[in-house]
Amino acid sequence: MARYTGADCRRCRREKMKLFLKGSKCESPKCPIEIRPYPPGEHGRGRTKDSEYLLQKREKQKCARIYGVLEKQFRRYYEEANRRPGKTGENLLQLLERRLDNVVYRAGFAHSRDMARQLVKHGHFIVNGHKVDIPSFLVSENDIIEVRPKSVEMTPFVIARAEAGSRPVPAWIEVISNRMRILVHSMPARQIIDTPVQEQLIVELYSK
Repeated sequence: MARYTGADCRRCRREKMKLFLKGSKCESPKCPIEIRPYPPGEHGRGRTKDSEYLLQKREKQKCARIYGVLEKQFRRYYEEANRRPGKTGENLLQLLERRLDNVVYRAGFAHSRDMARQLVKHGHFIVNGHKVDIPSFLVSENDIIEVRPKSVEMTPFVIARAEAGSRPVPAWIEVISNRMRILVHSMPARQIIDTPVQEQLIVELYSK
């Protein structure tokens, strides 16, 4: 499976905001965007005005980077969102939120989506009684996600139990930390998705 292998902090600086790609490092004074709050590269501080197209492109890039999705896969998500009834932008964010690696991150079982993706790929999670090792697996309403019994005493999950409640959990899922279980009560509505993205700009970009 293709994935980004460059420096995560450059992506945050490119978007001029924290995307929380490095877990606890993003909260520390060592976060590069705190030291150099401008885009990377020789001309990072030179650009003063962005075109409409560039704003749309940057919004798409920001959204893809937050969820850890590469261009081809992100395009497929958009096409699927466009086929569904309702607003395309909201459908797109809902699909991205339903990814298993995102749900694991949102539940507080991992400090970043990258870490959540790795835990899923290593086969540490069960969905409705079946092992799932595909980070892009889409959860559905009433799904039950659990850490495999053989994995619950691994260091990441011991830390997750100790830190339970330290990070807000979205209203559409419920976390039972002492049993390392996630209950999906509903699909994520736009008003409770806190991803800092203007999805309409993405729709405008792909509609051209």
